[in-house]
Amino acid sequence: MDGPMTSMAAMRSFRRDATPAREIPKGTVRRILGVAGPYRRDLTFFLALVVLSAVIGVATPLLAGDIVNRIAGLTGTSGDIVRIALVIAGLALVDAGSSLAQRWYSSRIGEGVIYDLRARVFAHVQRMPVAFFTRTQTGALVSRLNNDVIGAQQAFTSTLSGVVSNVIGLVLTAGVMLTLSWQITLLSVVLVPLFVLPAKRIGARLQEITRESYGLNASMNATMTERFNVAGALLVKLFGRPEAEVESFRARAARVRDIGVLSAMYGRTFFTALTLVAALATALVYGLGGSLAFDGSLTPGAVVSLALLLSRLYGPLTALSNVRVDVMSAMVSFDRVFEVLDLAPMIDEAPDARPVPAGDRSVEFDHVSFSYPTAEQVSLASLEDLSLPEHGEPAEVLHDVSFRAEAGQLVALVGFSGAGKSTIANLVPRLYDVTAGAVRVGGVDVREATADSLRAAIGVVSQDAHLFHDTIRANLVYARPEATEDELWAALTGARIAALVASLPDGLETVVGDRGYRMSGGEKQRLAIARVLLKAPGVVILDEATAHLDSQSEVAVQKALDTALAGRTSLVIAHRLSTIRSADLILVLDEGRIVEQGTHDELLVRGGRYAELHSTQFTQGPVSPTAAPA
Repeated sequence: MDGPMTSMAAMRSFRRDATPAREIPKGTVRRILGVAGPYRRDLTFFLALVVLSAVIGVATPLLAGDIVNRIAGLTGTSGDIVRIALVIAGLALVDAGSSLAQRWYSSRIGEGVIYDLRARVFAHVQRMPVAFFTRTQTGALVSRLNNDVIGAQQAFTSTLSGVVSNVIGLVLTAGVMLTLSWQITLLSVVLVPLFVLPAKRIGARLQEITRESYGLNASMNATMTERFNVAGALLVKLFGRPEAEVESFRARAARVRDIGVLSAMYGRTFFTALTLVAALATALVYGLGGSLAFDGSLTPGAVVSLALLLSRLYGPLTALSNVRVDVMSAMVSFDRVFEVLDLAPMIDEAPDARPVPAGDRSVEFDHVSFSYPTAEQVSLASLEDLSLPEHGEPAEVLHDVSFRAEAGQLVALVGFSGAGKSTIANLVPRLYDVTAGAVRVGGVDVREATADSLRAAIGVVSQDAHLFHDTIRANLVYARPEATEDELWAALTGARIAALVASLPDGLETVVGDRGYRMSGGEKQRLAIARVLLKAPGVVILDEATAHLDSQSEVAVQKALDTALAGRTSLVIAHRLSTIRSADLILVLDEGRIVEQGTHDELLVRGGRYAELHSTQFTQGPVSPTAAPA
């Protein structure tokens, strides 16, 4: 069985895509060894078992040849033959046990490496800024956690064991064959190029079509990720594009199918060629060996041993001729994983970070300017399906913005779309870092605050509240896992949604669906408000929380917001100016600058931009979406 198994492993080596998209960085091997560090002991036992299997694989044909010699020469006794047969059986049992142990160690090492790398990549990605996720294609990132991690894992299982076992097997087999008959051994090796050279051409072609297959599969994976979520499915249905989507998917799937057929035929051709050359070599051994046996220069047992050993010669030779493909495949997989791990988060906690004071919940912008980061700063081209070069310097979207919201005050941000309101809201919880100036919460620069204290101090309700595909309870306790049942219902009551949840057949255990799409817009918003109430932050940011609601839902949500904002410092991005009449401070933004600030009455008296916005909404009715104040 060792011969066919080895040849199948060699055939699989041709199917791997080993061409890197970039040059493998120096030090990759050292980092790979670092990943293997926790498994040094397991690797030692694993390699020892591989060596044992290789030795048994060579010893068995020699014992079989000894039996043939004893039978042909009628030397010794039948008991001697039985004892040798028992030794062969014993070696088979040891080899079977060794194979099981190899599999156990292989799985332990491989699954351990997968666990370690996945955990590290997932934890690292969690530290990345929002800008990373706005550029990265989800399917490509998931592929790093699945395909590339598994490819890296194979370096410690199939690649490493294959190289070690093939080298040892080849050395032992060739050495033993030379001792039995150097003439037959050399003639057998002469036949190797008849197989290896065409096989390398097949391998090169297999690499090309496999690379194309990987790209198509990644593209289909990304398409399914986008089209199978609720928002993507709605977009396809609303714009009447399901037929075009199916055609596009079928075209790629058809090419993958054709590649699969072509790959299977290449693989079968490879295996057939190996079998054919092995059969020709076996015929050569029996023909030439038989002649030498008649001349008395070779024993019949040696002929049988050579024939059996021959099956263990071509497989390792072929596999080792493509060992670079195997090694490069593993190196590329590791490099793609390390590429993600090496992308340093733009936003990280300072070594000397301090907590936001519990008693001070003021928010201050001190001469803040901001430009969104470039792709090179936050992402990887290999994680973006469409990555185009960026020209020029990043455009500044906020210019010298300064204001202060005292603890307990409500500050409203108004202005046309693109004025910079959401950017200001994103800078407070440090989703981005300022380009110049400082943002302070409780008197502490957010860049110097501990991440935990900043998260605890700030709660956000956006216009499209996100809910996980889980129960209402799970979505609520995500804000505070230790919350009690009474606290959950108190938060729901404050958000004006307790009665609705109580009326549901499963109550808190009701599953809200993907992104909460089983709930209405107003219900989602009120659940998001309940989540913020449960968190009980000192600062609340409302990013157009009622922008897309009907009048009835808006009234319910507005009542819930009154509860959420009571006694808290609030930054409110206002879509309807009627909701911010009582604001302590209204900031009017235009092209990233504060052009007016004051109370509702003060700004109306001035007759400036705010008065213009107010007149547009309340005198002429709502303006078009492109010009509507956000």
